[in-house]
Amino acid sequence: QRQLVESGGGLVQPGGSLRLSCAASGFSLDYYVIGWFRQSPGKEREGVSCISSSDVVTYYKVGVKDRFTISRDSAKNIVYLQMNSLKPEDTAVYYCTTRPAGLGCSRYMSAYGNWGQGTQVTVSS
Repeated sequence: QRQLVESGGGLVQPGGSLRLSCAASGFSLDYYVIGWFRQSPGKEREGVSCISSSDVVTYYKVGVKDRFTISRDSAKNIVYLQMNSLKPEDTAVYYCTTRPAGLGCSRYMSAYGNWGQGTQVTVSS
């Protein structure tokens, strides 16, 4: 069964850091573009970052580029989202998702087809 599982979320103070993990089972992430999205209450799900199958990062949402880093560990079949200098506006449920490698990165939800259950990130003092 093909499954994505996010982890690493939690409560952190402004200025703190978290590293989110997106682990896959039943398939290899190496053959997919991996996207990270987030959704805050009352808001639409938005693209945060994306890494292509060749590990060329092609997208970061404006406002996170200098604070977030996406990376892939092929040996562990995990994609990470390192989040530094977190702000209250980063509070959201974070999701990872996949898109076939040949299609490249996209910041639109409709471009992706396999989603994890999400992990809550809360930035608050």
